[in-house]
Amino acid sequence: MPQFSGKTVIVTGASTLIGEAAVRAFNAEGCNVVMADINDEDGQAVANAIGGNVRYLHTDVTRDADIDACINLATQTFGGVDFLINIASVYLDNGLDTSREDWLTALNVNLVGGAIFTQKVAPEMEKRGGGAIVNYSSISAKRAQPGRMVYSASKAAIFQVTTCQAMALAERGIRVNSVSPGWTWSNIMKELTGDVRNKADKVAEPFHLLKRTGNPEEVANAAVFLCSDKASFITGTDIAVDGGYTAIGPERIQDAVSKLAE
Repeated sequence: MPQFSGKTVIVTGASTLIGEAAVRAFNAEGCNVVMADINDEDGQAVANAIGGNVRYLHTDVTRDADIDACINLATQTFGGVDFLINIASVYLDNGLDTSREDWLTALNVNLVGGAIFTQKVAPEMEKRGGGAIVNYSSISAKRAQPGRMVYSASKAAIFQVTTCQAMALAERGIRVNSVSPGWTWSNIMKELTGDVRNKADKVAEPFHLLKRTGNPEEVANAAVFLCSDKASFITGTDIAVDGGYTAIGPERIQDAVSKLAE
């Protein structure tokens, strides 16, 4: 996709496995990349490993000054901003028992941070003749899941905000879409499984038509596509990168008729 050459993308939540995959995917297409995260050690390590046109900056998406500094770094170093990938997220979620403090903290990171980043970066994209934004939602936005409420609510809100942003920014030449990953190999998956990918795939098997967890690169590829010229007539929509998770009902991949006959 040669149209990415010389373009600049900001990736929030860039120090995570999912964020790093997006950084590498856009960089591989020729993009300058500004990595935004609060995990400085991992973020700087990734930036150093890739080198060249990748920069890391400590960026707390709940702080307007940090967002401004990140956008300034992109414009001063690379001349502007063409794409924004909103991934930054936290998992403060105790279901029904989640405290008010955790509710507000999680929504501030997961939802408001991306919304303000979009608001602030839009004028810079407009100067470049337009651009594209991809918000990372989740299958959690579409299905009730045990023990979850805050994360699911924030991701569902992202889905709706995406459509509103698409409407508000269309006249400025900015397309806005979202991706909804299924179970994806990520930092939290590594933590829960003790870094055993096979265990994650085995647990995920009955919930996904493709019988495994997704690779972070597979989600990143969808984000790259949505920012590309090949998606020039796509805005205000969501792409489920979920291995068929949301395509199936409670029967999962079991043969319900056979079960009834047993």
